[in-house]
Amino acid sequence: MSQNKTPTRPVWDPLIRIGHWTLVIAFFTAYLSGDDLFSVHKWAGYVVAGYVLVRIVWGIIGTRHARFTDFVRGPGAVFGYLRGLFSGKVKDYAGHNPAGGAMVVALLFSLLVTTSAGMALYAVEDNAGPLAGIVTEETFAPLAAAFGEGEEEHERGGGQEESGAEELLEGVHKTFVYITLALIGLHLAGVVASSLAHKENLARAMVTGRKQVHDDET
Repeated sequence: MSQNKTPTRPVWDPLIRIGHWTLVIAFFTAYLSGDDLFSVHKWAGYVVAGYVLVRIVWGIIGTRHARFTDFVRGPGAVFGYLRGLFSGKVKDYAGHNPAGGAMVVALLFSLLVTTSAGMALYAVEDNAGPLAGIVTEETFAPLAAAFGEGEEEHERGGGQEESGAEELLEGVHKTFVYITLALIGLHLAGVVASSLAHKENLARAMVTGRKQVHDDET
């Protein structure tokens, strides 16, 4: 006995799908390894930074639904979509909905700051990494002084005193790690809410690359 199935269409290209799940694995690998497994933490961070840069470029030149022009919308559209979720009258979108698009931008920004601060800290502390020789303690010294960093003596591994620039960069790095974790939590809640509203498994769509076709989608 045949069953009628809702037709689907291709939406997410392989770079988006593979990159999405690679990013998930790399971020949590970096988060869980921390300073105890610094080599793992470092290389996982490089993977995160690399994909963020690729995703930004792909958001400009990539396939239709990967482009920022397809899903970045104003606050009115974002809050209108969120109101629709609560009212039960939510508009469907072939690609990212307005709230999902805002989350993509927020996550990319947070991850960009997280990885940039981490690499800058590595350059200042050990004169190593991609920013070695480009970023030095003097680069951030005025900013650290403005925020009062370095006024009290702190020690890092090996009994060495931590400079104001190191304190500043470490603080930024950790702060944005937690901001990213909060955004991930909101992202997961949004995926669940949108999946229920549209009666579609959006997490599975990010694996298959295909989403259901709806008459009211844009």
